[in-house]
Amino acid sequence: MPAAPAAASWRRHASSTPRALLFLFPALILLLLVLSRAPDLTFSPTTPAAAPPRPLLSAPFDCYASPQASPVFAGLVEGVPRPFFYSLADMGSLPDRPHRNIARLLKGKRFRKPDISETIQQLLGGKLSGEGGVVVDVGANVGMAAFAAAVMGFRVVAFEPVFENLQRICDGVYLNRVQDKLVVYHAAASDRLGNITMHKVIGRLDNSAISATGAKLAFKSNEEIAVEVATIPLDEVISDTERVVMIKIDVQGWEYHVLRGASKLLSRRKGEAPYLIYEEDERLLQASNSSAQEIRAFLGNVGYNHCTRRGTDAHCTKE
Repeated sequence: MPAAPAAASWRRHASSTPRALLFLFPALILLLLVLSRAPDLTFSPTTPAAAPPRPLLSAPFDCYASPQASPVFAGLVEGVPRPFFYSLADMGSLPDRPHRNIARLLKGKRFRKPDISETIQQLLGGKLSGEGGVVVDVGANVGMAAFAAAVMGFRVVAFEPVFENLQRICDGVYLNRVQDKLVVYHAAASDRLGNITMHKVIGRLDNSAISATGAKLAFKSNEEIAVEVATIPLDEVISDTERVVMIKIDVQGWEYHVLRGASKLLSRRKGEAPYLIYEEDERLLQASNSSAQEIRAFLGNVGYNHCTRRGTDAHCTKE
């Protein structure tokens, strides 16, 4: 008799189970309908559209992150009002035929004065002296113009596409203690943002050029290597609020493209427009499909109505 309640209890639970399933069944049907209409979130690989090539340039060159150049030959320059150090990128054929500045250094002499260094310091210490400002050095090479300005207290924005030269600029940054004065971009200044092929002349990196013809013009027997470098217009880097006192351009025939990329900067009114120095070598210009006449016409359109020649350089102002 005591077992009867337990059996009856089991029957009560057993009989309630089918009723529970009757309630669950419609819910399961509804869930299946919802899942069948849900969007397909599974991954299906597709071939993406080809993206345009990204410019190689992302930020100013970081000397502290760059591999150290080796060996290092650096020395003070002679005959300038404010001496500075610079380091060589092309060292000649060591040890038989070293660069002449290495030979001078071993004799206890200073490095031979680059003409551009003296010109820069004369101008910045004379007619361009005043409230300071920015000096733009396009085609900086190893920094003969950039350091000449930086040691005088001017802020310098430099552009140099050849990596070996950038390493030597970094040497000069350390030696001259101008890390707060000089910003350098691993790029070729031009009239568009992107990438371009440049031709390096081994043994004469100061003659490397965008144009293969221009690069080999003076050194036909030297080996030439094509490399891809970033291009950037000066107007993309120099802000409208910065006082630019001088632009120096030495880019082996690419000068016209550099100037076009600085149209806004060069269009500043008289008294605010920078003093302009650029190399005007007709052979190099023609190798890059431009000419001195084309450059002079462009400069006239942005207000540079006074240009004089000093050797192979043109000096232009809005007088």
